[in-house]
Amino acid sequence: MQEMISIKTFAEAEELQNPRRVLRYVLIFCTAGEITVSVDERGYILIPNTVLTITSGQIHSFTDNKNAEGFVLEFTYNFFCKDDYDMELIFHNGLFCHFAMNEIILIDNSQIVINQLNEITKELSEQPYQYLISVHSRIELILVEINRTKINRGDEIYKPEALFLHFLETVLKNFDKNLSVAEIAGLIGTTESKLNELSKLHTSNTAQNVIYGLIISEAKRLLNYEKLSVKETAYALGFNDPFYFSNFFKKHTNVSPKTYKEMF
Repeated sequence: MQEMISIKTFAEAEELQNPRRVLRYVLIFCTAGEITVSVDERGYILIPNTVLTITSGQIHSFTDNKNAEGFVLEFTYNFFCKDDYDMELIFHNGLFCHFAMNEIILIDNSQIVINQLNEITKELSEQPYQYLISVHSRIELILVEINRTKINRGDEIYKPEALFLHFLETVLKNFDKNLSVAEIAGLIGTTESKLNELSKLHTSNTAQNVIYGLIISEAKRLLNYEKLSVKETAYALGFNDPFYFSNFFKKHTNVSPKTYKEMF
C-alpha cells in the first residue's frame, strides 16, 4: 500500500529534476522561495502558500528553483477514490482536471494545509494503527481547504458527476484499445446516450469529442516527452494505421505529428 501514497520535501524530490510522468495525482505546495514547475507544455511559478495540482499521466518537472521549500504529495486513484464522494472531491472545482487546466492557487488558510502535510509525513513515517485511514482523511481536508479558497475568490462551483469521472478514467486506462463510446459505456455500466448527456453538460462536447481531446493530449506527451516515433505513438493509442493517425492528429491540432515533434 505504501507505494500508493508518498510525500517528500522539495529537496528530497530529486526525481523532479527531470521531466517524468506517473500514474498518480500530484499536489505540489510551496512554503518558501519560488519555483517553476513545468507541466506538459506550460510553466507555473509557485510562491509561498501556493499549490499546484497535476493529474495522473501529465509530464512534470522542476525547472527553476529559487531557494524554494515545500511538499510534493502523490497518491494513486485506487488509494484515494474509495467511493463516488471521493471521486467527486478529487475533481471538484477543476482540481486534478483531466483537461490540462492546471492552475496556481494561493491558499487563504495555508497553515491548515501545512499542518496536514506535516501530519501526513509523520503518519507515513511512523505507520501507527490505521494510519492510511488517517492519511486519506487528511488529504480530504487539504482538498476541502483548496476548494474553499477557490470559492472565496469567486470561482464558480463545478461539481462533476462520478459517472462522468468513471468515463474519463476508463478512457485514460485504455488508450491502446481505442474503445468506442458504446464499449466504454458497457464497461462502466451505462449507456452511450447517458455519456453524451454528461459530456455535453460538463464540457459542451460529445463523448466522442471528449475522447478525441484526451487522445490528442496523450499523443503530444508520447511524441514530445516519451520521444516515440509517429508510428510508435499511433500503435500506442490503438491506431492500426499510422497514416490515419497522422491525419487525425493534424485535423485536431492543425500540424502533423512529425511537425509537432520538430517544434520541440
